[in-house]
Amino acid sequence: MTSASTPVRTRFAPSPTGFLHLGGARTALFSWAFARHFGGTFILRVEDTDLERSTPEAVQAILDGMNWLGLTPDEGPFYQMQHMERYRAVVASMLAAGTAYHCYSSNEEVEAMRDLARSKGAKPRYDGTWRPEPGKVLPPVPADRKPVVRFKSPQDGATAWVDLVKGPISFENTELDDLVIARPDGTPTYNFCVVVDDWDMRITHVLRGDDHVNNTPRQITILRALGAPVPEYGHVPMILGPDGEKLSKRHGAVSVMEYDRDGYLPEAMINYLARLGWSHGNDELFSRAQLVEWFDPQHLSKSAAQWDPKKLNWVNAHYIKQSDDHALAQAVAPRITARGGNPAQGDLTAVVKLLKDRAETLEQLADGAMLFCGPFTPAADDLIAQHLTETARNALRDFAIQAAQTPWNREALAALIKTVLATHTLKMPQLAIPLRVVVAGTAQTPAVDAVLEILGKETVLARLANI
Repeated sequence: MTSASTPVRTRFAPSPTGFLHLGGARTALFSWAFARHFGGTFILRVEDTDLERSTPEAVQAILDGMNWLGLTPDEGPFYQMQHMERYRAVVASMLAAGTAYHCYSSNEEVEAMRDLARSKGAKPRYDGTWRPEPGKVLPPVPADRKPVVRFKSPQDGATAWVDLVKGPISFENTELDDLVIARPDGTPTYNFCVVVDDWDMRITHVLRGDDHVNNTPRQITILRALGAPVPEYGHVPMILGPDGEKLSKRHGAVSVMEYDRDGYLPEAMINYLARLGWSHGNDELFSRAQLVEWFDPQHLSKSAAQWDPKKLNWVNAHYIKQSDDHALAQAVAPRITARGGNPAQGDLTAVVKLLKDRAETLEQLADGAMLFCGPFTPAADDLIAQHLTETARNALRDFAIQAAQTPWNREALAALIKTVLATHTLKMPQLAIPLRVVVAGTAQTPAVDAVLEILGKETVLARLANI
């Protein structure tokens, strides 16, 4: 697969006609991991020749997604629109060599050829009217029509390769008609640009979605006609939604940056995406470094992967729990601000340390942090009526008196709670819930002693003073 004389060079080549979606992100990840595993080079190439659909915003969306995932290219981004002269020069060389030719058939004529083939039960295709052959007399050149340029595809034998994922694949060359490689205005077509770029960039391995399988024999035959090296290809099956259907915007087929906005960590997304179509034994959780160390195309799956939001949440929760508290606080702070809170209000690092074991996303962490960083909202009247009985009020008054003289740390507060419980012959919920209702405005919080410690002595005593 690799050797010192041919170092690995992979590429990710998105078309900027939309955001970087999960399938594209997984392709980029596999190409990046493959290059890193073999000590090779990962290249980013933006295939922007579709002028009607390609936009600067889409280019930026791709770059943002790659940057968020940490899939930094070693070379690029390169843009196909900047290589037009190179493509035209290669087309000219192929015309001169006889591996390509001018075709003057109109779109209507080509469609009629395809309809005729269909009526005979054959594969719809261009019939080779303008294909030059020894002894063949071509039709008169129409005076008012600019030609396309077609590749003179081999008509005998088969085009085959050993796919890195699917194994041996073969196409009979009779199935491949003469592909248009340049339009009447001279602009090159997708498959041709891909071939020239892979050749010029010395690409050794192409990992991409299996929707490209039908493009591969065409690209291989053009490369061979150019005398260019042929990369090894690996086609990864698609990602299915939770319902087993093609991934849709309802579940997953959205920009990877939406997962950033929804509070997922890039490390978690890398881990989860890698497991969608690749495995290392039974390992479900692994670092980026382990992925690079373990990545082997032999363990890419031949079967379609299924998107599982619950599994992603489980993976993300793991990475949140493992995150450094200070770094996590910095990540959550803007989300608190967006909710109208003040992340500088209290010790945010202590807040995330308390909350992170229960959170599946940064959004959930930010929601929880509003208890400490947001404006205080007293409990509703029905909650007060339910939990603040006279017995509870007496215990809370006792707690407040003693708390004023207690060192303000979790251990001391926990001891004080036990003392008050014993004095008033109460069970923990009979004091803890009323205490939460008064100081937090809700009956449910994390451990009450930890909540009291973070809220601070002044705040807690001020809220208890109103009972």
